[in-house]
Parts: sequence; C-alpha cells; structure tokens
Amino acid sequence: MENDLTNEGSGPSRRTVLLGMGTLAGMAGLAPYLALPARALPASSTTELVERWAALQTGGPGLDLADAHVAAAVRRVDRAATTVLATLDRSAGRTALWADLADRTRSTNVTTTFKRLRSIAVAWATPGTSVTGDAAVADAVADGLDWMHTNIYGPGLARFDNDWDWEIGSASALADTLVVLREHLGADLARSTAAIHHYTPDPNLWRADRQIATGANRVWIATVVAVRAALDGDGDALLRVRDALSDVDGGGANSVLAFVDDAAAAGTGEGFFRDGSFLQHWKHPYNGGYGKELLGTLSSLLHLLGDSPWQVTDPALDNVYAWVTDAFDPLMARGDMVASVCGREIARSSKQGHASTQTVVEGTLRLIPSAPAAQAATLTALVAQWIAEDTYRDFLAGTTPASVVAAKALLAAGPAPRGPLVAHRQYPAMDKVVHHRPGFAVSVSAYSARVYNYESIQNENLHGWHLSDGMLLLYTDDLGHYSEDYWPTVDPYRLPGTTVDTARRADGEGHRATNDATWVGGAALPGSTLGSYGQDLRAQGSDLRALKSWFLLDDAVVCLGSGVTAPSAAGVETVVENRKVRDGAAFVVDGVDQHVTPGWSGVADGVRWCHLAGTAGYVFPDGARLHALREDRTHTWREINVKYGTDTPVTRPYLTAWLDHGAAPADAGYAYVLLPGASPAATRAFSEACGTTAGLRVLGRDEAVHAVALGGTVAANFWGAGRVALVEGAAGAPGDSGALAADGAASVVLHADPAVRGQRPTRVALSDPTQARAQVVVDLEVPGLTLAAADAGVTVTRRGAGWRLVADGAALRGATVTASFV
Repeated sequence: MENDLTNEGSGPSRRTVLLGMGTLAGMAGLAPYLALPARALPASSTTELVERWAALQTGGPGLDLADAHVAAAVRRVDRAATTVLATLDRSAGRTALWADLADRTRSTNVTTTFKRLRSIAVAWATPGTSVTGDAAVADAVADGLDWMHTNIYGPGLARFDNDWDWEIGSASALADTLVVLREHLGADLARSTAAIHHYTPDPNLWRADRQIATGANRVWIATVVAVRAALDGDGDALLRVRDALSDVDGGGANSVLAFVDDAAAAGTGEGFFRDGSFLQHWKHPYNGGYGKELLGTLSSLLHLLGDSPWQVTDPALDNVYAWVTDAFDPLMARGDMVASVCGREIARSSKQGHASTQTVVEGTLRLIPSAPAAQAATLTALVAQWIAEDTYRDFLAGTTPASVVAAKALLAAGPAPRGPLVAHRQYPAMDKVVHHRPGFAVSVSAYSARVYNYESIQNENLHGWHLSDGMLLLYTDDLGHYSEDYWPTVDPYRLPGTTVDTARRADGEGHRATNDATWVGGAALPGSTLGSYGQDLRAQGSDLRALKSWFLLDDAVVCLGSGVTAPSAAGVETVVENRKVRDGAAFVVDGVDQHVTPGWSGVADGVRWCHLAGTAGYVFPDGARLHALREDRTHTWREINVKYGTDTPVTRPYLTAWLDHGAAPADAGYAYVLLPGASPAATRAFSEACGTTAGLRVLGRDEAVHAVALGGTVAANFWGAGRVALVEGAAGAPGDSGALAADGAASVVLHADPAVRGQRPTRVALSDPTQARAQVVVDLEVPGLTLAAADAGVTVTRRGAGWRLVADGAALRGATVTASFV
C-alpha cells in the first residue's frame, strides 16, 4: 500500500492509566518499580476492551490534575480541540466540515477531518478540559459524523485517491472517536461502526490487486478491526485479529511478529529482520517511519487484547522486545532518530528528528507491564535513559496524558537508566550502519541491489536523490541539528559523506531505485566500537561509479574513496561536511581562522587539516584541495513536500566543505578523517601523526582493496582478491613480515588487544558484504599466533606459519564472524 504515516499513537481510555488503570506491582515476575499503566483487570467482555481503549485516549477518569505535567498534557488536548472546534462549520448548506478540507480529490482531507473530530471528542471525554462533558460539544461531533457518513464516508459512497486514508487513517480516527463518545451516540453508533466495517472488514484485508497488507499497515488494519469489533461485541472478529498478527496463509508469510528472515515462507520481505533492520514498501529502510508506527500501534493492540479471551499467545511475541533493543535503541541518538531510516518522513516538518522517537518511547512504555521480568527491566532502563538524555525535546512535555502518567510512575520508582550507548551496529538487511561513542554518534547510509535508494511518493521527499549515496550524518551535543528545518534548507546535492554527480535532478527522480551493486556492508568486531564499512557506489541516473569505505575506529572515522569515474558528468564532488552552524562558529584551516561570514567561500591547496567549532576536526592524510562555503539558505517545506509542506520561508546557516573531482573524472580518489568533537589541537596532533607508527596509515586505496591501520587495528575492504602488507605495529604484525589477504569480496577487521601476560590476543572479524559468495577465504599471514576460539560460522586451519579463515558467505547474510588468537 502506498500510504501515509500518521502518529495516532496511543490516546487515553476510560478504564485507568497507571494509577487509574491499576498497577502491576503484584503481578508475578515484575519488580515493584514496574507499576505502569496497564489493564486494570482481566477482560471477559468486549465492553471491558472498549473501556481499556477509552483510557488510552483520555488518560482515564483518575487523572491527577494537580500534577504539573498531567495538567499540561490535558491543556494540550484542550488546545488541539478548541482550535479546530472554533472553525467547525455547522451550517446546513456546508460542503465540508472545515473550509480548508473541502477538496474532494485528496483523501488526506477525509482522514484529517476525522482526526479533528477525534480531537474534539477526546477533549470532551478527558477530565479537566474546557469542554469536558459539554453536551453541545458532543452534539457537534455527532452531527459531524452524521454529515460525513451521508456525504463522504460510508457504504455506497465512492472512495478516491489513497486507499490508506479509507481503510486505516479515517477508520482509526473514527474508531477512537466512537470509543469515547459511544454513550452519547446511542443508536447512531451502529451507523459509524458499519461504515468502518465497510472499508476495513477484516484484518486479512486483500486489495483488488491481490496484495495483502503487511508490516505497519497490517497492524493498523488489525487495530481498526479490533476496536470496531469491541464496539460491536464481535468476538469472532477479535479472534481473526489475534490470528492475523501471526499468520496469513498457514506458512508464516507476512506474520507481523516473526522476523522476516526466520519466516517459513518469504512473503514480501517486509517487516523486522533479526539484525534489527526494518523494511516497508518492499525494500525501503523504515525503522524510523513505518517501523516505529508498527511498534506504537502493536503495543496499543496488545494492551487492548491482553488478559482476555482474545489475547495474543504466539511465542513469536517475544520478538517484540528485541525490536526495541536492536531495531530502535541503536538508531536513536539522544532522542533523535537517525534520518537514514525515516524514509519520506524527513520531509515532514511535524516529524523532525526527536518527534519520531516519542512514538518509540510511548510504545515501549505500553510493553513493560506485561513483559517477562528480565525484558521488563531492560525496557525500563531504556525508557529511563531515553527520557533523561533527550534534553532537546522533553518527552513529558509532548506526549499524551496516559503516557505522562506512565512515564512519571516509572521515573518516580528510580530505576537505573541504561547509560549512554557505546556500540557499533551494522544492519546488513538495509545497508545502514550506526556508530555510538561517548559524546557523538555517526550513521552511514548506502543502498544496493537489495535496498532502494530513497522513497518519494505522494509528492513527499522530493529532493532525496542522494540520501543513500554514502550520506554520513554526525550527531553531537547539538541535539537539534537535524531538527529545526535541516532537511528543507540543506543543499540536497551536497549531503555530507556523499560522492555525487552534480547534475540537477527533477523532483522525486529515481526514487525506489536499486542498482546492480551487491558490495555494500562491512565487518564489526563484537564488543568494541571498531568496524569497517564499504559501498560500491553506482549512482542512479548517472554513469558515476566509485568505491567508498568508512573505517569507524573508536573516535576516528576514516573515509577513503577510489575509482571515482563518471565519463559523462559535468562535475563530481565528494562532500566532507555540510553542517548547520551557529553564528561566530570558527572554521580553521591548517591553524588559520578563516573568519567566515555569510557569503564567504574559499579554496585552499595542500590542506592537511581543518576544524569546525562545535562539530569536529577533519584530517587529510595526503593533503587536499579543499573547497568551503558559508551560506544562509532560504527554502520552504513545500519544496520537498507538496502534500504537507507550507510555503513559509525558513532560513538556516550552513558551512559546507567538499572535494571537487572535476568534470568526467577517471579513477579519482580521496582520503579524509572525521574526528567528532576533537579540539583544534587534537586535530592537528592527529594530522601530524599520520604515516607514523603511532598514527593512521593508509595501507591500500585502489580497485582491489581499501585498508588502514590505526593503533592496534587494521581494517580492510577487499573489493576483489587482494593482499595487504601489515606494517610494523599494525595489529601485532612482527616487523614487515605480516599480511592480510582475501580470495575475493570481503570486509575484515583485525585487532590486537593490549598486552595480557606478555601476549597480544588478536581477533579477526570478517564478513561477505555481497551476501552472495559461497565461501569467503581470508588468510592471516602473521606467524606466532595460536588459535584460541572461533565462531560456528567460520572454519580456521593452519596455512604455513599463519592461518586461513573460511566462512560461508551466503549463509551469513552480511553478518560478521570472528576468530581469536593468542
């Protein structure tokens, strides 16, 4: 389904929330501090399910309005309702309920109409609003529903535009409205539930094109059916909802709960993978879009059905906890969702950065009460960490009354937060990598024959052409950097980290494209922040080709490129940085402050290092001709999103630095190092150490292999068969006698740990980034090592004075296997 994402999230419900919904302190296996909002009692009737759902919408009748955060949440509900109530057209001759939603060619107007009615109804049912219990307000909503069923939404009325709005968007908003307004509607309730049933009759909803809903769409549909069924007392439909989450055709295909790569049948390939990837719309990485919506909606649905005759009992339900720890937590940088997995949502002003993670936090809160003790403790520590570390957007100041109550109860119990994440995580199923260190995080976005480059449907994300051409985003203490209008104002032809053909592109051109390249991926050393990553870049809509590597070695990100070739290109650039800057932020080149002001630009030859205050240091081991520009960029959200964007101009200041490969480059290359958070002095010191035993050494940068050595680590990307000499000090190599070789495509990290009892334990991590080789063979030509351990997926045998490692490439699906030596 080519649909729109909404953040319907959780709304309150009539039963209780945390204190009002009852605590779980006495439930077996749960620690006392996990007394979170959940089901007050086991439900034996559909009426009790409706009361649960009502409490999710309103926060329940027991809201403590004396609590400042609860009171503020109620005021937000009130403002949302009274704003739209003031412009609701109640006249007899109206052609729409709101004048700005009169266009009957855009189905999003139907969904928005029902959302506005929902906001009014929820405020009417929420304690403490200015319209609580006001009969005239409830009558206005009921009258609006009647008008919609007569003129727009109901049996016998033609649907138009996007099916998602009819089957999911409008239906879910309407169902929420009916739950809180049901007693006031009386006999008219049946007309509304019949309308929902008309458009969304079954959780196994098949479309005319014979495509069944999958992933987030499937859970949305199941939830619509479940709430409608609860209102109608339809227990059989609730059973179908329960079963639809697990299985569609008896073979496991399209199961929402199962990992895609574990399913007995391949299905569409959409959903969560064991490595934490999430794909929707066939091949789009979408953890931060559809994935978070799936978590948010499913957690609400599980809350609705739990402890009832219709509760989900599939053992695969435990997978949901792994979604949180593997598919969301590593992709969140102190409250900001990594942009490369947000799909077209980055082009929506309402979904900037930190807004996306609110859904993850809310959904995780709803999972905790019924989770097994160990998982509940893990999730509790995560929620405590997420709320504490996001100092840019206060979760308690932006969520629903129900979630405010839940979060405050969790925090009041004093759980120990997980602590800042320090990890290197690769996602082979969606061609992405994230790297977390104290003080910063880095993400790299690529694409291949397996994954689409970007999504631009429904006139959204119109300038996403280069989002997967090696985009490298740096998340620092400037937590709002990728919020505050970054995506409409950044130069889309100069996204950081990318190598691009500078040719201008049409809006939305080339979206949903793959290429014939399979070499995308890397190897990661477990338990460390050491990883290699690479991309065989074959640009969409251009003859540009390049081999790009990122070696993420603790606090240094080494970026290498070779084979940059584009016979038809008028210009090709590699973008070192494109950063929003604060006024007065110094830009220093080889120790000289450039005194940049808006409109400044410069070119310098032989640059060894530069530094951007508040961001990072940049080192060029071989020297570079560096171009830089300081500009104020003014654009509108509508330029990148016709559907939801406004025409209001926004201006943001940028500092951009790039390497110009010129027109029709042939076998060009580059080498630079990103040092996040480094001072100018540390950047200079790193530059001066390059090429020495104590510093960075580039061991290879050609069509066969990219390789670097830094400290006790060697990282290499073999594009084909090749061999790298290990110079003295590189991962324990004795003099110049050591080497690392591969028989073909492979990514390898070799690391020698500090001396232990006079020995140097050495670990080797390797992968097949192509995910297609029958075998990957790596030779470690270092004498004097003794095998200590090896993963099940790799065979290690003697080869001369060294060792040969052989892994089954296809079986790994891009994952890493390791062996250890002493």
